[in-house]
Amino acid sequence: MNIITKEDKDMKKSVVLLLGLAMAASLLAGCGSKPAEAQKTQAAADSTAAGKAEDGGAGTEAADGGETSGGGLKVALCVTGAVNDMGWCQSAYDGLKLVEQDLGCEVAYTENLDAADMVATFTDYAANGYDVIIGHGFQFGDPALEVGELYPDVKFICIEAEASAANVASYVMKCEETGYLEGMLAASMSQSGKLGFIGPVQGASLVKIMNAYEDGAKEVNPQIEVQTAWTGSFTDTALAKEAATAMIENGVDVLGHCANESGTGALNAATDAGIYATGDSYDQYDLAPKAVLTSAIYNVPQLIKTAVSDIMDGRFEGAVKQLGMAEGIVELAPYHDLESAIPEDVKKLIEDRKAAIISGEFVVPCDTTARN
Repeated sequence: MNIITKEDKDMKKSVVLLLGLAMAASLLAGCGSKPAEAQKTQAAADSTAAGKAEDGGAGTEAADGGETSGGGLKVALCVTGAVNDMGWCQSAYDGLKLVEQDLGCEVAYTENLDAADMVATFTDYAANGYDVIIGHGFQFGDPALEVGELYPDVKFICIEAEASAANVASYVMKCEETGYLEGMLAASMSQSGKLGFIGPVQGASLVKIMNAYEDGAKEVNPQIEVQTAWTGSFTDTALAKEAATAMIENGVDVLGHCANESGTGALNAATDAGIYATGDSYDQYDLAPKAVLTSAIYNVPQLIKTAVSDIMDGRFEGAVKQLGMAEGIVELAPYHDLESAIPEDVKKLIEDRKAAIISGEFVVPCDTTARN
């Protein structure tokens, strides 16, 4: 697996469909298929890029120093945080590894990507011959449409976006379904009648989870208070812990989050205070075993493999696709060692509602309007 890092270098011209358009194409560099290897210093990446730039190549090499992997499509992944965050970004990284291992694709990724650099990074990959570019998060929708218009032969896959075009598809997970169940569980376990929920940056795909959590909680207890906060960061764990601690001091005794890597701070605050919490994206029990009752699991690896398989098999469709619990794309993690702490009637309540969601008998409201 290859890793490509961002470069602060001069703009270079690319010949694209619109004659004379100057396009940002930062030089590609670096290698590393494992999360730990992705944590290179920028100086090392710059040095590697300088050497690669001389021969005009894509600036990639195999993780083991040998030939690049895969004989199929060239697939690139872009994420906003670290690929070892035990959450949102790592789920996509696992999907990329699945594409490499099971489909024989040559793969690369860019982590810790800022919004300002998304168009340039997409352009780099497209200009260097990548067939499929995946943006993991709603923020990648507009960049995919912009760059996709210039590279009609490249397929763009956006997770949790609302973008679609002839060569752009969005895969939207019904994360509100697990958010609703977590809210029901949190309200059932609360003694104070106060819950807290922390998000990173406001966007439809995250607002719907926060709102569903509140809606699920209020099904159990219409008078329950749900305190919410947006940290403004996907990666700053200190901000999330600070917000969570303030909520705990205000009486919250169960915390939830959809805050990517920064959500770890909320889980740490719950552990320190001896209260319960729910995880997001991954089974996050190992991060806070004394606090995490369950987690919302998003089966992003299978989703990414399905999307790339569709492209390989000629089934690609430029559309927005909705997938949820019925399709096995979202689910709740086991209760693990905290199962005994959850009353049997509460577990039955959650199971019954989950069955109704899967059967279609109950449809979780998808409210993407921020309430705070």
